[in-house]
Amino acid sequence: MHGGAVTLARAFLAGGGAPGLILATDMLDLTTFLALTRTRTAGAPAVYYFHENQLTYPPPPGTKRDLHYGFINYASALAADAVFFNSRFHMDEFFDELPRLLKHFPDSNELETLDLLKAKTGVLPLGLDLRRFDAYAPETPAHDAAGRPPLVVWNHRWEYDKNPEEFFRALYRLADEGVAFEVAIVGENFRQQPDEFETARARLGDRVVQFGYLERFADYARLLWRADVQVSTARQDFFGISTCEAIYCGCRPVLARRLNYPALVPPPDHERFLYREGELVAALRGALTEHERPPRRLRGWVTQFDWSKMAPQYDVTFEQVLASQR
Repeated sequence: MHGGAVTLARAFLAGGGAPGLILATDMLDLTTFLALTRTRTAGAPAVYYFHENQLTYPPPPGTKRDLHYGFINYASALAADAVFFNSRFHMDEFFDELPRLLKHFPDSNELETLDLLKAKTGVLPLGLDLRRFDAYAPETPAHDAAGRPPLVVWNHRWEYDKNPEEFFRALYRLADEGVAFEVAIVGENFRQQPDEFETARARLGDRVVQFGYLERFADYARLLWRADVQVSTARQDFFGISTCEAIYCGCRPVLARRLNYPALVPPPDHERFLYREGELVAALRGALTEHERPPRRLRGWVTQFDWSKMAPQYDVTFEQVLASQR
């Protein structure tokens, strides 16, 4: 987040033309970028989009949060003409935490800027390419295949904030109980030796039908269509892309009743598919033994985030930003 703005500014100035609108994500120090490119960007409105944020993203175990990264997010949002978050949960969490950051200032804490920020902030959900999964849907739903145990899929990053330890502990307990299941452990791995994953691979043995990231999208899509249950135990998920993908392909979700997950399931289905603290094992046991396919309305619910629906919303939103600056 420190040097990226300088590098991007240099690359931008080396090109030609002037932008009509600047769209920057939360990993860019927008204030530095705008300062370095002011000769070419002074007339262009800037939109700052929060896919994540550095005020509430959980720091790695054993480390303390570097508040300067949160300040970069705050100052960049102030410099932008419009600010958007990928979910209402994300927006609310950010503004709940921001006053605590500002109160660290030794004199002028600028708390009055909260109202200025809120006035130009809104929610603009992610656009997802869900329809690309359609090409790999089986003619006969894999969920109807007889004679095989239900397949659980873990399609999250292999990182601490996704809380894999709790997921694996639940699987160990159900395996010890003799509950039938298979598991596919996919998702990208950015660590050299994710010990908890290797332990799970050894302990679950033949139940593991896929271990590791699937490079080809076709293989990933076919796996989701084949899977029966998708689980999340995450401590951080500001949106939930992998969960939307799994639900779209017919997986039954088993999701923590926190973060943005309530927004990914129709309200009438919260009790059935969202578990409370301490209820994961029971919720997963039920999903594996009931053998009930999720209602079609779950798939319909997540299609609201497909680009076919979201692209027009983005067009209208950015046109409104442009119009407000004329």
